[in-house]
Amino acid sequence: MHGLKRLGGPRAGSAAAAALAALGLCLGALVSCSTGGTGTRDEGPARSDQVAQGSPAPSARPGKEHAVDPVRLVREDPRVSKAVKADLKPCAGDSYPVDVSYGNLTGGSRNDVVVNVLTCGDAIGIGAYVYRAKGGAYENVFRTEQPASYAEIDRDGLTVTRQTYEKDDSVALPSGEDITLYEWRDDAFVQTRHWTNRYGSAGGDVRPAPEEN
Repeated sequence: MHGLKRLGGPRAGSAAAAALAALGLCLGALVSCSTGGTGTRDEGPARSDQVAQGSPAPSARPGKEHAVDPVRLVREDPRVSKAVKADLKPCAGDSYPVDVSYGNLTGGSRNDVVVNVLTCGDAIGIGAYVYRAKGGAYENVFRTEQPASYAEIDRDGLTVTRQTYEKDDSVALPSGEDITLYEWRDDAFVQTRHWTNRYGSAGGDVRPAPEEN
């Protein structure tokens, strides 16, 4: 089980050298580099706060046995609300507003699938789901349909970020974000940590996870 310990990193000089070396490799290979969690991302619209662009290299894509049709997966899922299914329409042509990532969250023999359903105009999350392989199908083992939420695979497990807005905030300029970490325990995701970041402030308001019953 992954803990929530902070891992000590290399000294500043070593980190800078490694970063420059990585940049040189990227420029030399004429490919785009991006950062993220331990999962591999499939094509889909990126969030508005994401800087890195470009599709993953072919070697980073999930194997054919792991690839799924995320639109069909969401539409056929009885746990997805009617409102999200109604909003899941192509933005242009046959391009749907979904973002998909693959990774091992639940300890299964096949990769789990994280699907985020977004709005077309602002790429705001309207639904986030985790699917676990079961036999020849996938079962929904996590969902959140809170507005402006986005789920990602991280080294600590599943991270769900929800943008927060004050009364006069525009959609493009939220006041902050709530971040919740989950780990897979006893065949379910359990909240292990939660904190709030207010944009423009030096630090976040860390809230401990509630005690388990």
